[in-house]
Amino acid sequence: MRVAVTGATGFIGANVARRLVERGDAVRCLLRKPNLAIEGLPVELRPVALRDDPASIDALAKALDGVEGVYHVAGAFDPGPGGAARMTDLHVFGTRALMRAAEKAGVRRVVLCSSSVTVGFGPASAPGDEDTPLDADAIYGRGTALRAYHDSKLQAEALVAGWGTVEAVIVNPDYILGAWDVKPTSGALVLAMARRALPVYPRGGKCFQHVRDCADGHILAMEKGQPGRRYLLGTWNLSYREFMGIVAAEVGRPPPRIPLPDAAVALAGRAGAWAAARAPGRFGEFDPDVLRAMQQPRHRSGARAERELGVPRTPIELAVREALQWFREHGHLPR
Repeated sequence: MRVAVTGATGFIGANVARRLVERGDAVRCLLRKPNLAIEGLPVELRPVALRDDPASIDALAKALDGVEGVYHVAGAFDPGPGGAARMTDLHVFGTRALMRAAEKAGVRRVVLCSSSVTVGFGPASAPGDEDTPLDADAIYGRGTALRAYHDSKLQAEALVAGWGTVEAVIVNPDYILGAWDVKPTSGALVLAMARRALPVYPRGGKCFQHVRDCADGHILAMEKGQPGRRYLLGTWNLSYREFMGIVAAEVGRPPPRIPLPDAAVALAGRAGAWAAARAPGRFGEFDPDVLRAMQQPRHRSGARAERELGVPRTPIELAVREALQWFREHGHLPR
């Protein structure tokens, strides 16, 4: 199958591209500029921008010529000044441009990589799923970076689901871990624990998944997903204390034993906001609302993706181990 991938220079996109190459698909990466995430891969590179103007759409349509399916994985959480506008440009207008180009090029199907932030949640005993209501005002507030991220992702979902002339399936990754986390993003906590012992843990929890299973979820959504349907990609509902205990065992450090005080979260959030203002596009993991979210049990179920698509269940211990190995091999940690 001839396919195109956006966002292949990022964590999830790089893994999607690599799994597609392993399958023998002909992969065309639409990007601004390459990086080590796709270095050496036998893929075709097309430097095009996701901009919603006639000339850019024409360029995108040419880049999609002969393509049967598109994996739209490009995305960003940007808590810096002007970040809300940049997220809207990428997630909403960039997605609209891609869908217009896909329609012109005769693409059959698009898989949109959204986010778990648009999916409701619950405690580990009763996790949320794709149909669980979510009160964005209560959970993300108004005028926050996390709210802008939620809103722009949700708008992108509605846009592709209602397109009509191009089939679209939506996947919603939760807390994904493994190799090729180039920034790093979700692996930042694993990296921090490998560098030093952390005595405290956030009080909340998430739904974790190996990045290879997440990449397979994208591919299975292309093959089997129902048009317009959402699939939460997540496998293991763990508290942060449980998850950090797994990481501690892998790096040979004592597990954290002290729950993180809310006052410390507020202080770290202020420091993160200060840092993000001076380095736009970075320090997203220290955004005040992201840190507050880590104090809550935000568990979700990936049962639909497992049942309807056949997404595998790789142990999260292996994801942590492979993330650490990748960080060592690429200079983030001593070998």
